[in-house]
Amino acid sequence: MVSFIIRRLISAVLVLFAISVMVFLIFFATPGVDPAARIAGRSASPAVVAAVRASFGLNRPLPIRYLLMMEHLFIKRDLTSYVNPNTPVIPQILRAAPVTLSLVLGAALIWLLIGVLGGVVAAANRGKFIDPLIMFVGIAAVSVPAYWLGEVVNYFTQSRFHSSVFSWVPSSGYVSITTSPVQWALHLVFPWLTLAALYAGIYARVLRAELVNALNEDYVRTARAKGLSERRILVRHALRCSLVALVSLFGLDFGALIGGAALLTEVVMGLPGIGQLTYNALQSLDLPVIMGCVMYAAFFVVFANAVVDVLYALLDPRVRVA
Repeated sequence: MVSFIIRRLISAVLVLFAISVMVFLIFFATPGVDPAARIAGRSASPAVVAAVRASFGLNRPLPIRYLLMMEHLFIKRDLTSYVNPNTPVIPQILRAAPVTLSLVLGAALIWLLIGVLGGVVAAANRGKFIDPLIMFVGIAAVSVPAYWLGEVVNYFTQSRFHSSVFSWVPSSGYVSITTSPVQWALHLVFPWLTLAALYAGIYARVLRAELVNALNEDYVRTARAKGLSERRILVRHALRCSLVALVSLFGLDFGALIGGAALLTEVVMGLPGIGQLTYNALQSLDLPVIMGCVMYAAFFVVFANAVVDVLYALLDPRVRVA
């Protein structure tokens, strides 16, 4: 087991290295992409562009520029923005990370609760009217674009019915939980519901499929032969085995969302999280901030994959030899 974990850690480090090289080459070695010209502005003269290129070290060989960026990002931790030269990258990420974490944690609890409940109810009533109804609602929620749903929620809560039904909803933004736990929750309640709606349907459908398969297994037939009730068989036996697939799915989704995959929800809802920070950096082609955000996101995605692999190895020893 120890050797398996070491192999996974080594592979995780190699993946992060490959991602950093790929992102660096996309923005610095792509033909026609000149960060110096973007920083200097559209009307800048060639002399000004050359001065900017020398000031930011963009006239040095690519391997040297890559090593210097990694040194300033991971070792010295003083990498600064190209757009705002006096603004370090890491503090911006550290300020945005709690916002994204708050959004994803609350939404995850909601979509897990709804997804598990919906999957169990659908599987327990398979063949009845409620089963296709839950599946229809689930697929409809999955099909709705995040930006559209967010705009609809904002229209009703911030504009159309804000003065009457939703007068208790504060304006878009974020309040730290250390400042006011109540305001923190009020600012996030509809972003939580918006993000959760996009995932609850997927989890309900996946769990329903896993439960239906589990209910046809031999151990379930044995449990029925022993006289156990259908409810106990469903919850104590089938559900426990079916949650393995859900745990795997949740680990990957949670890691991606913490890393900034909730970008559309953050942008629409006005939350200054990692997704919003990445979006703003892409708009201005602020390459150091982009690199920092991508490496932050890559770390959580790779870490979530590694945790899922280790959990699989603990549950199934056959995986350890793979």
